[in-house]
Amino acid sequence: MKLDSYWLDTAPAGPQVCEGPVDGQVDVAVIGGGFTGLSAALALGRRGASVVVLDAGRIGGGASGRNGGQCNTGVAQDYAALRKQLGVERAQGCYRAYAEAVDTVERLIREEQIDCDYLASGKLKLAAKPQHLAHLEHTAELIRREVDPDVEIIPRERIRSEVGSDAFFGGLLHKHGGQMHMGKFAVGLANAAVRNGARLFEHAPVTSIAKDRGAYQIESGRGTLRAQQVLVATGPSRHGPFGWYRRRMAPVGSFIIVTEPLRAEHLARLLPNRRSYTTSRLMHNYFRVTPDSRLLFGGRARFTASEQPSDEKSGRILQANLAQMFPSLAKARIDYCWGGLVDITADRLPRAGEHDGLYFSMGYSGHGTQMATHMGQVMAEVMAGNSEANPWRDFDWSAIPGHTGKPWFLPLVGAYFRLKDVLY
Repeated sequence: MKLDSYWLDTAPAGPQVCEGPVDGQVDVAVIGGGFTGLSAALALGRRGASVVVLDAGRIGGGASGRNGGQCNTGVAQDYAALRKQLGVERAQGCYRAYAEAVDTVERLIREEQIDCDYLASGKLKLAAKPQHLAHLEHTAELIRREVDPDVEIIPRERIRSEVGSDAFFGGLLHKHGGQMHMGKFAVGLANAAVRNGARLFEHAPVTSIAKDRGAYQIESGRGTLRAQQVLVATGPSRHGPFGWYRRRMAPVGSFIIVTEPLRAEHLARLLPNRRSYTTSRLMHNYFRVTPDSRLLFGGRARFTASEQPSDEKSGRILQANLAQMFPSLAKARIDYCWGGLVDITADRLPRAGEHDGLYFSMGYSGHGTQMATHMGQVMAEVMAGNSEANPWRDFDWSAIPGHTGKPWFLPLVGAYFRLKDVLY
């Protein structure tokens, strides 16, 4: 069992990164080489801007290369709850932003001819309890009436035609969206940015950013750069002088296992439509079939950061959950196990805008594949002067009380979620 991301381990070679020192002057410095930063670099390069992307590690090696590989519409939190919290109009705006984000991913794949095994099969949210299905039915009614007619309730009597398991009581199907190989998409997006003039630097952690004579001086582990504008796209990274952002997000660990390749007839019995799947519990699981016929199975196995040997412990929990959900896979070999950080905001909605002259976009709360890619494109527009393009421009972003950057409260949150899963 490899303690590494399946996506990163099976990604193609590339992209072309710079080997020399970080130096010179550019129009835009992008801090973070995930989907946000790469998408922004591509869009800015298309506009004729000179762009440098600085990543503390490997391009696409953070949250962008360590997730479940899903790319779907639907807000990160429950639409009915969001509607109650924000009102109908703002909730509709949030939902539509995620739908537009899926469109952005699909458009960039077409335009840049990115070979990433994209499959438009939708997402099925599975009801783990009868009362969960009743809530999903209510949510589906609201969504159909107010924002998206293309959702469907799969009743209990039909759920076995979707998932070969006795663990579920029905589900809510979002038909818009799909899945892809995250490593291939990251390399393809990075190569597109390079073709449009961006320079990419790996292992270049930023140590300071200071305003200097109308520009920004950026110190990194590989040299110094001057830029007219800066986009902070670090997500849940714990590197660099970005405490203001870290205090506003909880970096929760998400853990994933991937089985050995499975027989086609076995997968056809378990998941005949090869959708993206997520369960309705707070301590939920998500799963899908990979392009080479493995089952990827992930979730919030433990409320802790991702680091060895924690990842392996979480992997054993996921393996037990997988066997309980699909008994025929109890003896399947696990070939990959890894973890990654999810940048969760208090309301599970992204944040993007400008702080102290620096532009930023992050806080995708587990739905970053589509939204990060979309917001990279959006922030290129914002930095060109179109602030109205930002769907999150009017959202306040207060620090989490008592949070100084180290998430001491995660075990308490985990205990609360586990209790709610038992009671509800």
